[in-house]
Amino acid sequence: MIELSRIGKSFGQVSVIDSVSLTVRAGELVVLAGPSGSGKSALLRMIAGLEDISRGECVIAGKRVNDMPAKDRGIAMVFQNYALYPHMTVFDNLAFALKVQGKSRRELRRRFAATVQLTEYLRRKPSQLSGGQRQRVAMVRDTRLFLVDEPLSSLDAKLRGQMRVEIRSLHDALGATSVYVTNDQTEAMTLADRIVVLNKGSVEQVGTPHELYENPQARFAAGFLGAPEMNFIEQGLPGLNPGEALGVRPENIALRPGDGTDLRLDVELEHFEYPGACTLCHCRGHGLNIVVQLGPDQGRAFVQGQNLKLYVGRDKALKFSGNRRKEDGLAA
Repeated sequence: MIELSRIGKSFGQVSVIDSVSLTVRAGELVVLAGPSGSGKSALLRMIAGLEDISRGECVIAGKRVNDMPAKDRGIAMVFQNYALYPHMTVFDNLAFALKVQGKSRRELRRRFAATVQLTEYLRRKPSQLSGGQRQRVAMVRDTRLFLVDEPLSSLDAKLRGQMRVEIRSLHDALGATSVYVTNDQTEAMTLADRIVVLNKGSVEQVGTPHELYENPQARFAAGFLGAPEMNFIEQGLPGLNPGEALGVRPENIALRPGDGTDLRLDVELEHFEYPGACTLCHCRGHGLNIVVQLGPDQGRAFVQGQNLKLYVGRDKALKFSGNRRKEDGLAA
């Protein structure tokens, strides 16, 4: 278990992590998600011991580790390029990692190779392995705690999808506790037991993927998670005061009214996209671009420049004041 208590990081007068308190439970896969510059990698490196902690406490397995060297923290750090030795075989890469930890080569073969399904590849070099296989080699350590720093950011979309499955399966097979950094909201949603959404060094919200998607409490978290992202309408609707916005996910906008309490949006269709499983209509109205997600065949009758009436159920519309969620919604 990892316990962070008001942990912070500053470089001179510049604060990159304000005050983060978080508990990662044993066996969890927790994703630190946020845009570039949000502080997620700095937070991970403080847990690993690769960055000094400016304030607060980091406790791992019941021990305060603020001043403990990285090598003594019992952590496996997995980087984007897997950090494998290209001239060594798979077996030698695995053996080297465990030799540093005082483990024998025989123990390596017995305890790890079969677990991560690499037995038949032990004599190969890293260049002869797939991305998923290299990931497995990188994550073989005699530890239950893994810190993973954006390992998929340089891969194409298809391989990223395959690798997400590999990483989650490996985490479960090893019975590990993992903290995983990404700025890809799809990775965060599909991998995590819980997501920590970071913005400018502060935690916006922590929760399961379902909680954050269906019940966001911060406007930033609501906008960060979801593809296409949530629409925020700030004018042209009754019941909105200055500084307030209505958040509506693209899939919750319909072409027909429902039970009579729907909100109506008057928009002009600018263009639409067809990614395969749906139609994305990009509309202009209420002073901004509004994205609507419809069924794959629903957009075929539309033409550019057409005026549309769209409808949103009030139970699907989230009201925000500044960055915080308001529970009162909009009156019918």
